Amino acid sequence: MERKDFLKKGLMSLTVALPIIEACKKSSAITSNVDDTSSDGSCTVTDTETDGPYPLYNSRGSSIQRVDIADGKEGIALDIAITIRNVKDNCNVISNARVDIWHCDKDGYYSGYTNQGYLGTRDNTAEVFCRGIQYTDESGVAKFLSIYPGWYQGRVTHIHAQIYVNDILKLTTQVAFPEDINTAVYNTELYKTHGQNSMKNSTDNIIADSLDNELATVVANSNGGYDLTHTIYIAS
Repeated sequence: MERKDFLKKGLMSLTVALPIIEACKKSSAITSNVDDTSSDGSCTVTDTETDGPYPLYNSRGSSIQRVDIADGKEGIALDIAITIRNVKDNCNVISNARVDIWHCDKDGYYSGYTNQGYLGTRDNTAEVFCRGIQYTDESGVAKFLSIYPGWYQGRVTHIHAQIYVNDILKLTTQVAFPEDINTAVYNTELYKTHGQNSMKNSTDNIIADSLDNELATVVANSNGGYDLTHTIYIAS
């Protein structure tokens, strides 16, 4: 799919130090109390994960309700399509579910915070890059245009996601990336200064035990970027 067509279809339908590993450990992020399996056992709610250390609740709203969330940041293009399904309704898709996502830039820095990383300290408190909100269409899909995330010490490549239905938070989770794609991306000219991440999905203290339902499908596209598709299951 041409990137401009992806954008057209999507349009139709925020001061901490270096991340503290303890803050990133798997935890019971704020979410509603729900059963985690469907009545017929055919699907299961996606794992709940921490929203930290870089959520940005005070700056969510119209400024980040957008398809293109890159904000001009340099990086390999990443077209994101996230499908939301309801385990309480035979895993049928949910339209008009709010999907909030955020991730770091190619160098491992987040918007909305002062970060420390391999390039030193960066004050991004006034920025909202790589953060966005979209609502699912009739097919249950929310689309975003971004860049391939980099990594920071202690974590693998990932995207944070929160799913709301009727303004009620249903799930806080994360989306993981295939190791072979990470390796290929981090070998490119745009990313190789930071190098490869020694942390892997199998050793990450959040992703490791939930990789089966948090690992996205990521494939190269004809435009020189990547397409990410992923399904998140909620109980609503």
